[in-house]
Amino acid sequence: MIGTRGRCCVFLAAVVVSASGTQVWAQDAPREDDYYRLIKFPIPEGVVLEGGGLELMPDRKLAISSRRGDIYLVDHAFDDDPEKVVFQRFAGGLHEVLGLAQRDGWLYATQRCEVSRLKDEDGDGRADLIESVADGWGINGDYHEYAFGSKFDRDGNIWVVLCLTGSFSSNNPYRGWCLRVTPDGKVIPTCSGIRSPGGIGQNADGDVFYTDNQGPWNGTCSLKFLRPGSFQGHPAGNRWYDLPGVSEIMGPRPAEPKSGSRMMVEAKRIPAYEPPTILFPYKKMGQSASGVVTDLSAGKFGPFKNQMFVGDQTFSTVMRCYVEKIGGHYQGACFPFREGLSSGALAMLMTKDGSMFVGTTNRGWGARGGKPFSLERIVWTGKTPFEIHEMRVKPDGFELTFTQPVDPATASDPKSYDLSTYTYIFQAAYGSPEVDHTKPAIKKIQVSTNRRAVRLTIDKLQEGHVHELHLNGVRNQQGQPLLHKAAYYTLNFIPE
Repeated sequence: MIGTRGRCCVFLAAVVVSASGTQVWAQDAPREDDYYRLIKFPIPEGVVLEGGGLELMPDRKLAISSRRGDIYLVDHAFDDDPEKVVFQRFAGGLHEVLGLAQRDGWLYATQRCEVSRLKDEDGDGRADLIESVADGWGINGDYHEYAFGSKFDRDGNIWVVLCLTGSFSSNNPYRGWCLRVTPDGKVIPTCSGIRSPGGIGQNADGDVFYTDNQGPWNGTCSLKFLRPGSFQGHPAGNRWYDLPGVSEIMGPRPAEPKSGSRMMVEAKRIPAYEPPTILFPYKKMGQSASGVVTDLSAGKFGPFKNQMFVGDQTFSTVMRCYVEKIGGHYQGACFPFREGLSSGALAMLMTKDGSMFVGTTNRGWGARGGKPFSLERIVWTGKTPFEIHEMRVKPDGFELTFTQPVDPATASDPKSYDLSTYTYIFQAAYGSPEVDHTKPAIKKIQVSTNRRAVRLTIDKLQEGHVHELHLNGVRNQQGQPLLHKAAYYTLNFIPE
């Protein structure tokens, strides 16, 4: 059991009648902290952290970069006692580092202006050598010209997603693009159509995703698949298709989307357009999607092996995502996971021992939590929560799997579920309300023989809609409710 020393749990209990008619004691109000504990590290006086990037070094020290341009090494970050951590400044004077990756003794840093690499040659814990790796994009003094950098992909590349100028226009080369930086420093145009990224990461198969935020051509925040050669939806940066050699790599400049349309209407009209993998309903799941990580701990982080997690800066939360591939495109569901961070989640790192590190900041936008920045670690207590594990689309509905066996009486009761759908206007104006609401009926419910899955047959799935499902009445075999009762599935493609 990880990270439970000195902890005392208090449970509220109630008598519940199970499917067999017997009375059982059930936990009335499960809490996130019972399953995933937050360890909050003290920040030394004078350190303005505002975490922008995180990486684990070969000596098990944690590297964290600051939006102010510093990089710190944190020792004892895996100790159960957060008071043991020691911060040492590794480098300073950089330009808003929003991505860290290490390889062959070098720490690679994605700055606003370039990808650099740093090395400590004399072993004193401070960088002695800084080299420029690639700087093949434009920059000016605009506040929003962020550059988020990934870990190395399977080919040794770093992927960089570049925010638009002012988050509205593209006044410098490749603003609103994703670029790949090869091991020898070559810059490869990879995707266009980006607006305002908040993080970038890979799934368990090594495909790369980023988060984009509500604004023009983005009705709400989303997780998007960076399919090489794709257009991600915002046309401001498409002017850079005219640069020499770009069309040879990317293909022809995509058609302009029609403002006021819908995403899947435009996806059928514009082959290069890659619709969002997951839409995060605004103010229901968050307001500013950020870092992207995947659980590759093989069970050390609990029951969510190979699933993705996304931060939210405004809500100071971490969301969980289940994605599946339909016809070569990713789509899937998001679920609440962990709230209560001290400030807005931005940088995230998942380690193979089952630790999720989160660097936070409230700069630029307000954030819940009350602190200007923090460094925190989320660990599994060893106790499995009762949760929706996966939500998979079927030709006529959904299949839900659960982390624990369900009570068949409540799981087969139509009154236990509430399903609605909606979408967003695909438009040049800022954001969008929820539109085109429908209320599909659940025609049939089947509980699997092992009670770990429920099949919902729906009278009409809605292509291009978020399917919002609440399971307020579903209980497990002990009569306990779900820890999180809501799921939001972005249905772009209906399988045959």
